[in-house]
Amino acid sequence: MARETREARQPWLLLSPALATIFFLLVVPVLFVVVYSFWLRTANGSDQPGFYLTNWIEVVTDPFYRDILFNTLKIAAVTTLLCAVLGYPTAYFIARSRGNKAMLLMFLMLPFWISYIIRTMSWINILGVSGALNSMLLALGIIETPLQLLYNEATVILGLVHFLLPFMILNIYVSVEGIDETLEDAACSLGSTRWQSFLEVTLPLSLPGLAAGGLLCFVLAAGTYITPLVLGGPRDAMFANLVFEAIITQLDWPLGSALSLVLVAVLGTLVFVYNRFFGMAQLMKGLS
Repeated sequence: MARETREARQPWLLLSPALATIFFLLVVPVLFVVVYSFWLRTANGSDQPGFYLTNWIEVVTDPFYRDILFNTLKIAAVTTLLCAVLGYPTAYFIARSRGNKAMLLMFLMLPFWISYIIRTMSWINILGVSGALNSMLLALGIIETPLQLLYNEATVILGLVHFLLPFMILNIYVSVEGIDETLEDAACSLGSTRWQSFLEVTLPLSLPGLAAGGLLCFVLAAGTYITPLVLGGPRDAMFANLVFEAIITQLDWPLGSALSLVLVAVLGTLVFVYNRFFGMAQLMKGLS
């Protein structure tokens, strides 16, 4: 009996360092955020402990926060769609390439060697009034005055696609790479064209990878604040920018905590739905 008890405890003892790390670095901070969301910011700038629903009522009922949340979800959805359209052909080409796939994947990973902030700010030098694109158009005589290409929603989406496209390609690549090519050949031998075999065999089998890439891109796009902060205008703020503004600029931790929990709840619901239909295994493959 004692031996069976010891054997039953052994896995938990081995997992205890990892579980303790997750508890103190993830669970405890989240609990602090939950508690903070019910505190109250007083007029003198201090936080009043207690159980108040003021912050939650403001976040839920104020149309300002609702509109920005819907705009955030819209931008994330458009970004995800563009990443899927641009990423699928690239991932398929790499997966079916007869050349050096490792070299192609290395080129795909090159953007990760540069800081995300630097990559985002590089668009200012490209699209700015005195940037490379305007300078080229002026030199060619196509335009007479520089175009205002920055600080709008389209530029925010462009920056997000630039950031998230490799994540989409990697997830789709993992899915397509796992599909046996002989299935396509078998479909062709039965009378299908290459396009038909792709639509009826390859595309359906690769949907889990496409869904995993879509989930990852959507969550990262909806939760970012750097790209709209650098490339967007005052009307292009996303929900994460409200959290940043409340906590960093206004030092209103209770309101910022409530805002962050709303965003976590929305994105967590999306992850739950994805896990219900596809499972997290495909997403883990794309990240590994």
